[in-house]
Amino acid sequence: MRLASPVAGTVRALDAVPDVVFAQGMVGPGVAVEPVRTAVQHVVSPVDGVVAALHPHAFAIRVSDERSVLVHLGIDTVTLAGAGFEPHVAAGQQVRAGERIVTWSPLDVAAGGHATICPVIALQAVPEDVHLLLEPGETVAAGQPLLDWVD
Repeated sequence: MRLASPVAGTVRALDAVPDVVFAQGMVGPGVAVEPVRTAVQHVVSPVDGVVAALHPHAFAIRVSDERSVLVHLGIDTVTLAGAGFEPHVAAGQQVRAGERIVTWSPLDVAAGGHATICPVIALQAVPEDVHLLLEPGETVAAGQPLLDWVD
């Protein structure tokens, strides 16, 4: 299964995320993207699936009973209580890879003192099954292939 980048930005290793839960892979393996700091950025689904969970700052897409992908927009952004995030889908909705899920402002989030880095996590995967398609430091466009999740 191929996962696309949900945002445009720079690929970062998961251990670069300033949150121990993500950095140590406690939630699952994956990668992070430091988004381009624009006033408006559209976040897209990394895969085809069903919106299993939706918060203004994070969402999970269920691909199958065995696979879900989590996208978290920034770190500690839950404290913003949704301010600056505009969801475009609802929980339970079928989505396609590349479909707009949320609009946000990485520029505003950074101005508020929050890290804007976006972890992309393969929730039920083991690290050996997740392969980066781009190296940390490379730039990626929203919708561009980012990870392969094999089994």
